[in-house]
Amino acid sequence: MSEKLILIVEDEPAIRQMIAFALQRSGFEVREALDAHQAREALANRRPDLILIDWMLPDTSGLELTRSVKRDRHTRELPIIMLTARAEEADKVTGLDSGADDYLTKPFSPRELIARIHAVLRRSGAAALDHIVEFDALKLDQQGQRITVGGQTVPLGPTEYRMLEFFMTHPERVFSRDQLLDRLWGGNVYVEERTIDVHVRRLRKSLEKFGVERFVQTVRGSGYRFSAKVD
Repeated sequence: MSEKLILIVEDEPAIRQMIAFALQRSGFEVREALDAHQAREALANRRPDLILIDWMLPDTSGLELTRSVKRDRHTRELPIIMLTARAEEADKVTGLDSGADDYLTKPFSPRELIARIHAVLRRSGAAALDHIVEFDALKLDQQGQRITVGGQTVPLGPTEYRMLEFFMTHPERVFSRDQLLDRLWGGNVYVEERTIDVHVRRLRKSLEKFGVERFVQTVRGSGYRFSAKVD
C-alpha cells in the first residue's frame, strides 16, 4: 500500500517542520504550503489524502480555505483537520461548521496529531469505499476497483485503472504529463513523460472496444482531460 499523502498548510516554519518530521516518522508522505495560494497549487498538482490547515494564514484565513475546498466538487470529500491556538468552544464550533472534520488546539503533541489523523482517515475511508462515479454508461466502482460499461467489465491493467480512476474523479480538468506522473507514480520515482502517452494509448484502446474512448481527450500543448462533453 502506498503512503498516505498529507498536505500541511502552515506559515510558521518551526511548527510546519515539527509536523512534517512527525508525519514522516509515522510513514506519511508530506507536502507543505505556506499559505492558501500555495495550498491551491498543491491541490491542483496532486490530490492529498488529508489536509492540515492552520486557522491563521497570511493571505486567506484557514476558515475560508476550508470552505473553498469543501465547496469544490473535486475536493469536497478531502478530510481536513484545522490547527489553531483558538481554544474557545465558539471557535471550535466555527471551525467545524466551516467543513473541518476535526479541530486540534495548539500546542499539541505529535502523538495526538498522528492519532487524530488516523481516526479521520478511518472515518473518511469508510465513507469513500462505497463511492460510485458514472458518466453515461461508463461506471467506476471504487470499492470493487472495477470499471464497467453497460454492466460489462472493462479489463484494465493496474496503471490504466489508476489513471482512469484519477480522470473520472477529476473530470473537466486539464492535467499536464508532469502532473499525471506525480499523481500516478509520486514525486520520488523517475518516469519519463512519454510513459504517460503510452498508458493513455493503452487506456483508450481498452475503452475503444466499448465505445467510450472519447472521454479521454488530448488537449494540444497542455496534456489530457477526462470529459463527457464533445468539443
